[in-house]
Amino acid sequence: MYSFPSKPPIPIYPSERNEAAQTKPFTITQSEGALVYEEDLLIPHRKAYYLLVFVKQNQGRHWVDMKSYERKNRTLYFTAPHQILVKEAPTPFWGTYLTFTNEFLTLQQHAALRELPLIQNPHNGHELLLSDADWSFVEEMLAKLTAEYQRPGEWQHRMLTAYLTLLLTYLSRLYTEQFTGGQPSADQLLLKTYLARIEESFRELHEVSAYAALLHISAGHLSEVVKAQSGRPASKHIHERLVLEARRLLFYTSLSLKEIAFDLGFAEASYFNRFFKRETGATPAEYRAAIREMYQ
Repeated sequence: MYSFPSKPPIPIYPSERNEAAQTKPFTITQSEGALVYEEDLLIPHRKAYYLLVFVKQNQGRHWVDMKSYERKNRTLYFTAPHQILVKEAPTPFWGTYLTFTNEFLTLQQHAALRELPLIQNPHNGHELLLSDADWSFVEEMLAKLTAEYQRPGEWQHRMLTAYLTLLLTYLSRLYTEQFTGGQPSADQLLLKTYLARIEESFRELHEVSAYAALLHISAGHLSEVVKAQSGRPASKHIHERLVLEARRLLFYTSLSLKEIAFDLGFAEASYFNRFFKRETGATPAEYRAAIREMYQ
């Protein structure tokens, strides 16, 4: 049975720190059957970094944004800082954890990494299935990354960047094959950029025209391209992102409806109630009661 937290905020867990108490921009950790028990992972939380978990062998179930995953062997699980995670129970784990921060991706030498499909994750994926050949390649790259990570020196950062670029590029190709099946066109790239801007600004910007201004194009052109590429109006994508975040907060926290409304940029709770009812068919209070009854 899922246990709902009594405290309203969703904690954000920072990445590891070095001996000088500085945040590590990149880490790689291997586990050979360790029973990782961290109580704070058993409550809903976000991580302040990108996490790639290469599962060699592990059993159990975890949740990402209200969707459950039964863990599979020889599989990659990946999450971004905005997603909400929770594990159901600690289980022995064989595999590798790889993390890097937003600050790591903003470095000039990592600019190309920010544009990779695995990092952009336009399909909000989490589980990437790997063939035997894929797993062999991944294990080889992880071994090289681990060796360099444990070898400080003048060339360490460049070598880590080179191996990480190769690994993430390879995984991004698999991502496109599993989730899209092709290379993006110019209009598809515009859709991806639009969705990325929504992810950055959905709390502050609720109108298509505001995003068109950010992208330096007309609202009409943006609406036309988004509708053609996604089959849905441009405004619908904004509304869906607001609804997703509202559902997260209604499910995972005890924030009042007024607090959630203000967090999502609504001037009045009544506006939020009408918006949520229009988009989902239920009021926020009705949704919270129904979803919690389901998981009691």
